[in-house]
Amino acid sequence: MLESITRLVAVSLILLLAACKPSGDESSLFGTDITGADFASGFELTDHQGNKRQLADFDGKVVALFFGFTHCPDICPTTMADLAAAMKLMGERSNDVQVLFVTVDPERDTPEVLARFVPSFDSRFIGLTGTAGEIDETAKTFKIFYARQQEAGQTGYSFDHSAGIYVFDKKGKIRIYLKYGQKPVEIAHDLSRLI
Repeated sequence: MLESITRLVAVSLILLLAACKPSGDESSLFGTDITGADFASGFELTDHQGNKRQLADFDGKVVALFFGFTHCPDICPTTMADLAAAMKLMGERSNDVQVLFVTVDPERDTPEVLARFVPSFDSRFIGLTGTAGEIDETAKTFKIFYARQQEAGQTGYSFDHSAGIYVFDKKGKIRIYLKYGQKPVEIAHDLSRLI
């Protein structure tokens, strides 16, 4: 009797733990499946080497796109570090992924500033900037909120901004939204699903 109860508890625990993580099938994601969304269709911005870039330039790669700014005290460097950790977890498969960082602060985030900040997380990461108008237009296309906030009693400023990551498949179609705080292992899992 005790052996039957022990076996039943063990099976229940295994089933419970199995329900807590995604199955091996490709439809399971940690992020939100937004396949078919009618926004986030593209951009035309300047990379940190001064080249004009569009989403189509990265066809054949899974693209992880994040909006932020280099003076961000926590969310942006944390997200970039998490993306870098995810790339390490993916090993060779990470060569099929392109991480793009779009600044919401083009006044300070020149190509030179982005060239120091963005590749410091992973040399393959690309920073994107543009005129204030280009950034506004891109943010609207991607339904990104951002607002400049003057820091009380100081001459500096900061930004409140959306903090998720948009993921595109190799054909440039939007597929996944990863919320802020997604663990590197979860990011790696979802990116790998599209490779």
